[in-house]
Order: sequence, then structure tokens, then C-alpha cells
Amino acid sequence: QVQLVESGGGLVQPGGSLRLSCAASGSIFRINTMTWYRQAPGKQRDLVAAIPSGGSTHYADSVKGRFTISREKDKNTVFLQMNSLKPEDTAVYYCNADISTMSGVRGDYWGQGTQVTVSS
Repeated sequence: QVQLVESGGGLVQPGGSLRLSCAASGSIFRINTMTWYRQAPGKQRDLVAAIPSGGSTHYADSVKGRFTISREKDKNTVFLQMNSLKPEDTAVYYCNADISTMSGVRGDYWGQGTQVTVSS
């Protein structure tokens, strides 16, 4: 079994910052790419940022220069530092990880989501 647990969401004023965390646990052999998605009410789930186990990061155009994705490989954790937040960043943020398990199965795993609300 593999679990992803997110934390760090909340209410913040425009221009403020939040840091999201996502910790993976369970029967993990290797974590490949870790990704943050977000879904606003009535909209589709969109990719925000991705970080492979090696190589360069990727960001949605709407967050470039404001958000930073990073990971601590020894802790199976990925972070999303969000600065200069805007009301349009309001959404439920989901963590996703491409994981190879000890039993040899590789698949996509999702966290439960964490709400981010940007409002004055």
C-alpha cells in the first residue's frame, strides 16, 4: 500500500505565500515524477508543477516565477512554495506521484487534496 498525504493549505490574502507538502509512505521502491495539480470549482484538474527524479522541473505558465516545486528524496516528500498568490490560484491542490512499489508494480498515486483559498 502507498499513501500520499498533503498538508499546508489554508486561507491567505492576495500577495501572500503558502507552502504545501506531500509525503509518500508505504511499500515504495522508487518514486519517479512527483506532480502538483489543482482543481477549481467547476473546472478540470490542471497540472501546476512537476519534478522528476532527475532532470528539470516543469511549471504551468500561470505559475512560472511565483511557484517553486522541490523534493526531499530521502523523505519521499515534495513541496510547493507558492508566492505572490492571486485569487485565481484558489483551488484544491492535489499531489500525484509515479511510484514503483516493492512488489514490482508501477502506478500513479494521489493524495486527498488540500484547499488553498486566496481572498481578502
